[in-house]
Amino acid sequence: MTTVESTTAADLSVSVTDSEGGALVCVSGHVSVDSSPALRNQLLTILDRQGLSILTIDLAEVTYIDCAGIATLIEALKVAHTRGTRLQLTGLRDGPRHLLEVTGLLGLFEMYGQASSSSISKVL
Repeated sequence: MTTVESTTAADLSVSVTDSEGGALVCVSGHVSVDSSPALRNQLLTILDRQGLSILTIDLAEVTYIDCAGIATLIEALKVAHTRGTRLQLTGLRDGPRHLLEVTGLLGLFEMYGQASSSSISKVL
């Protein structure tokens, strides 16, 4: 496993860890209208890779997400489905989980328990 990239922008930090056929994206901070473009770019770049079978997005360290952040996750999900890549979320805190629930969007996403990124890395 190799950490490919780490990005920091406007209260948001994103790190990517690759493994054969998969990628783990760990997001921390605020995913908002100001920071979601950086996350969007990172996710779309990862989804452009050939042979990516699964993308796991760890949101355990996301303390805030707004509708722009939700739109970014939905766009990534749509692109993943188009490319035949499984996209799963893990580590949803109460606030982000609540927003996905009240908007009726939580059911669109595959969930990977509430494990830490170190346990997810073992799966990848």
